[in-house]
Amino acid sequence: MPRLFTALEIPRNAAMSLSLLRGGLPGARWIDVENYHITLRFFGDVDGRTADEIVDRLDRIDRPEFQLNLTGMGFFGSKKPHSLWAGVTHNPEMYALQAEIERICQRIGLPPDPRKFSPHVTVARMKNARVDDVVHYLEGRGNFLTSPFTVPRFVLLSSRESVGGGPYITEEVFSLHEAGYAPPVETGLHP
Repeated sequence: MPRLFTALEIPRNAAMSLSLLRGGLPGARWIDVENYHITLRFFGDVDGRTADEIVDRLDRIDRPEFQLNLTGMGFFGSKKPHSLWAGVTHNPEMYALQAEIERICQRIGLPPDPRKFSPHVTVARMKNARVDDVVHYLEGRGNFLTSPFTVPRFVLLSSRESVGGGPYITEEVFSLHEAGYAPPVETGLHP
């Protein structure tokens, strides 16, 4: 059974900016640059029929491309830090895309995602990291910011069961349409 999730890819220039933040934090296991992404919805382990239905429904999504920046840094696990992340600027189109994917999941019978959507890029996983070390690390990096980039598509990724961080395999690609694009209107009249 594949372990699937939908995500936004991080372009090379933004990924390289993130990679410059690696190092200087005891207990951090840094994510490989090619595995940076923004998770939209985690499906988990699904059977082949469900995976096919997910792909069929995702393929029908018709949304515009949008712009994002990566900005700021933080961590999950207030008393026991476990993940270091880069933040993502708020964009209504990204939230609308994520909400549509969530509705699709519920229509095909998957349970609702128990976590509130919090867009971020995981930069490192941490084990036995001290809060003081993480706070000290972030003091010099909290103003992290990338140039804006266009999100032209989202992807369906699979992962093997592991401690997280990849490697991920792109199973399907779903294009977003160019901003300002209007699909042709079907009139039913033929010349």
